[in-house]
Amino acid sequence: MAKTRVLILKTGTTYADIRAGFGDFEDWFIQGLSPELDLQVLDLPHGEQPGNPGDWDGIVVTGSPAMVSDRESWSEEAAAWLGGAVRAGIPVLGVCYGHQLLAHALGGTVGYHPLGRETGTKDVELYAEADQDPLFRGLPRRFRAQLTHKQSVLSLPPEAVLLGRSGFEPHQAFRVGDCAWGVQFHPEFTDAIMKAYLEIQAPELDREGLDARALLDEVTAAPEASSLLRRFSELVINRRA
Repeated sequence: MAKTRVLILKTGTTYADIRAGFGDFEDWFIQGLSPELDLQVLDLPHGEQPGNPGDWDGIVVTGSPAMVSDRESWSEEAAAWLGGAVRAGIPVLGVCYGHQLLAHALGGTVGYHPLGRETGTKDVELYAEADQDPLFRGLPRRFRAQLTHKQSVLSLPPEAVLLGRSGFEPHQAFRVGDCAWGVQFHPEFTDAIMKAYLEIQAPELDREGLDARALLDEVTAAPEASSLLRRFSELVINRRA
């Protein structure tokens, strides 16, 4: 029997120094997703096209240094394509930029968070709705997660179910329908990757009034957040079966 096919939509690339030490966005997802999946990566900003959503058993959308509100042509095309994938019932997991792009695609609003940047290891708190969610059920109501973003989902798509929040970000996780999720946090980040981001961001963080040293000291592993990639893998495999 052929493997379950999952498409990783790459929406950008990380800092060169991080790429040299840890690889790029798609590498982190490949490491976190199940080895039982047949994974393919398509680079959207470089013009690669994903074809028919029905060609895939599942779709993952990465983070990006781009901004959804800039409405670049490749991003708007991807948003329209994602909307079609959701309507077709293909499981989707959007992460950070992918979370925002999914919300935009389905009628939500995306823009800069009014209080600025959220970065570092933070607590995510789940709502009661997560207890019955196919992806989140069984996770503790509060867990640690890696975060780094300036833009946010300012308003959710119609009919979205809000699943989680942080003290800074009210829309950390949502679901639309029965198999499309957006998460603002980064399940693909290790604590080492999070530290590498903070080290690069440190001068900007200090200028913004954030304490880069304290944020670095607070970084911890986030296994519950990271488990979402295996959870999504299993969900896609089981739906196909």
